Amino acid sequence: MRERFRPALSALLMLLVTTFVAPAVARTRAALDFTVPGIDDAIDLHGDPATADLVVFVAGNQFMVMPALMRAFRALHPSVKRIYYETLPPGIEERQIRQGSIEFGNLRISVKPDVVLAGLQGLKRERRAGVVARFVPYATNALAIEVARGNPKHIAGIVDLGRPDVRVSMPNPSWEGIATQIESAYRKAGGAALDATIMHTKVADGTTLLTRIHHRETPLHILAGTADAGPVWISEALYQQRIGNPIDTVTIPPNQNVSAVFAGAVVRSTSHREAAREFTLFLASAKAATILRSYGFAPPPSKN
Repeated sequence: MRERFRPALSALLMLLVTTFVAPAVARTRAALDFTVPGIDDAIDLHGDPATADLVVFVAGNQFMVMPALMRAFRALHPSVKRIYYETLPPGIEERQIRQGSIEFGNLRISVKPDVVLAGLQGLKRERRAGVVARFVPYATNALAIEVARGNPKHIAGIVDLGRPDVRVSMPNPSWEGIATQIESAYRKAGGAALDATIMHTKVADGTTLLTRIHHRETPLHILAGTADAGPVWISEALYQQRIGNPIDTVTIPPNQNVSAVFAGAVVRSTSHREAAREFTLFLASAKAATILRSYGFAPPPSKN
């Protein structure tokens, strides 16, 4: 069944990359452009790791806000001319840090981060592993449910994701940190039974689709008609509307919702310590807060 829809997903990905990614890439570099949307593109890798003055590993849910944050940071710190950053799921970036490289087909990228932006739980693991020391909280995010425009399945909340007629796109718990918060929300709304239904029964029968790399896949599934709904961070749902995709948002009430705090930390082994320190301080600034708020992120709690 999934093979039947694969061409549609590929075509949709090509359209999105052509419209939103390739033009931005072409504007920001004076190099041979070998981008072929849907064939040769890497939309979560930004910049040149070989010449970077600063390397940042960013939790993938923040992909939409990073261009604006980077522009603002460069304007304040013009000496940091070249920034390389990744917006992959934090579980994948944790593995990348430990293994020292990541591979895309025949390409291997061996680069060490100067700064890591992730959820507090992930950064606490990195601190225990000796990768980072202290961290600076800069934003929070809450959950929402993406559905097709008009909400054709009449999904009113989390409990409806357990219905057998609702196909759910779900972040993969193996590497997507958001999965922990989503499962907590499932248990808040419907107990362990709802969590088991969505994460076991429906995975087994194919009505829960686990992401293969990134929860960017959820809106693609909805747009292609291979999923009816998907829990995501609210900033991601709002972004789909911002760029004009026919996706609506179902809000989750506070008593069933779960939020996460995101923070930045300088890596102990950084070779760009001053730039890394300035970047983490920038994330906690009023300028960064204004940009983050415009993309649906809330301020961090007053105390860590």
